[in-house]
Amino acid sequence: MTRILGIDPGSRSTGYGLIDAGAKGPALVACGCIRTESDTFPFRLKQIYDGIVDIVQRYQPDELAIEQVFMHKNADSALKLGQARGAALCAVLVAGLPVHEYAARQVKQAVVGKGGADKIQVQHMVKILLGLSGQLQADAGDALGVALCHLHTRETKLRIEAMTRKVAGARP
Repeated sequence: MTRILGIDPGSRSTGYGLIDAGAKGPALVACGCIRTESDTFPFRLKQIYDGIVDIVQRYQPDELAIEQVFMHKNADSALKLGQARGAALCAVLVAGLPVHEYAARQVKQAVVGKGGADKIQVQHMVKILLGLSGQLQADAGDALGVALCHLHTRETKLRIEAMTRKVAGARP
């Protein structure tokens, strides 16, 4: 079984979601948001870092999947998002986790089936794929979507590698 930590970075709210990838399909371990409360931006980055370190220590994930930064219309927002993402990445890299990065379109394609899906569609499919009911926090749902994207990508890659070995072994 592999435990995947998905992160949806944000400077005010960083979503996280952990799933276990087992033979019976993905299972929710935990999800939530790290909400930063400081008006000082560097201290918010420290809160993100500390929060991710705590999650990694508590849940012991095997791999990290994180959403890539996309260009906002506002350059200042994009820079802050990139710094928040950097704080989260540093926290998992210190723990030695392998990092897998996905564009928002890749996540939507893997979870919903179309790269142009909206947040509501992604959250709806996350709930279906994990067998959840009730309300799901937006950032936590997005983080679970990133984790599910990695799971699907990882499983496909493993199947391709197995088929390649099988074909290579069958050659005379």
